[in-house]
Amino acid sequence: MKFTISKSEFIKGLNIVSRAISTKTTIPILTGLKIIATNQSLILTGSDADISIETTIKASNPDNLLAVESEGAIVLPARFFTEIVKKLPEDTLTIEITDNFQTVITSGSASFTINGLDANNYPHLPEIDSSNSLPIAGDVLKQIISETIVAVSNQESRPILTGVHFTMDNENILAVATDSHRLSQRKVAMKQPFEHTYDFVLPGKSLSELSKMIDDSKDDILLSVTENQALFVIGETLFYSRLLEGNYPDTSRLIPDSFDTRVSFEASSLLATVERASLLSHESRNNVIKMIINPEDNSVTIYGNSPDVGVVQENIEPISLEGNQLEISFNPDYMKDALRSLSQTAINVDFTSALRPFTLMPTEDGESFVQLITPIRTF
Repeated sequence: MKFTISKSEFIKGLNIVSRAISTKTTIPILTGLKIIATNQSLILTGSDADISIETTIKASNPDNLLAVESEGAIVLPARFFTEIVKKLPEDTLTIEITDNFQTVITSGSASFTINGLDANNYPHLPEIDSSNSLPIAGDVLKQIISETIVAVSNQESRPILTGVHFTMDNENILAVATDSHRLSQRKVAMKQPFEHTYDFVLPGKSLSELSKMIDDSKDDILLSVTENQALFVIGETLFYSRLLEGNYPDTSRLIPDSFDTRVSFEASSLLATVERASLLSHESRNNVIKMIINPEDNSVTIYGNSPDVGVVQENIEPISLEGNQLEISFNPDYMKDALRSLSQTAINVDFTSALRPFTLMPTEDGESFVQLITPIRTF
């Protein structure tokens, strides 16, 4: 195998597939990067068994400066190889495989020889039929991920909760995440009806990496799902993720359908107040702040008490307030995550009682986005 390629375009491809490569894998060859050279393209693959990423650099694109002299395949140590390529002196580089998988990398006056591995020993990527793929706008998918991933659990004792539950029918995409203390639910109407239905749970780690690969364009990403794998096609890149096994809990019954007290806020102003209160709560062992709602004088007070440090108290002016008087305590970090995902909008915060979960929803199109937080008993 021998080819010459643009250094900058090659580094872009290496950075993409490196997202899937881990040094902490039980399969040694997966610490490597697989390279396949054909007459038409260069195919780069990285995997940690849970996530696999394959990207194609085409000879037909003049920016790639790709010229393949002889075809072949090799697996190279990913981290070490990528560092070498980044530090090469010229704008192009040549890679040639000699006997016993030795790989010679040359650029200008610099030359490296490193040991490679037989590409035939690299695990095969899943075979997924993409003929029934579902198109999702890239900016919409990225938004869904950012708005739900905050509530994913990081406790391995309940593996199914470490993912986001997606259900898709011919009208809507519904994504839900919960760690049993909070919940985030996002519903998006489909641009075009789709004849298939999907129901699967994607690991939060996979979605985090996928989100970094999606730019904010409205270009469609194609999704295909099998029994235990999902495939996202982003331009010339294929992103594979294993699915989590098991039944996701029925979360629909957790969201209250009525309220006793409703307060409307500017999300940014409530976030700033909670951030100030959490400066003291983080110094306390229990990390709790209290919200005191008084409809009689239309006031809302955020209160925090850290015995070792001091007390914080701040009044925040609501847009509107209706219902009963209430004192409720909660984890300020959960509230901050929820408010950040709701972005700069006016929101309704709906309460039923001091010990029942409360919801945060945009005042407009509220049913499409729900954040739910379980309060903390302080008495």
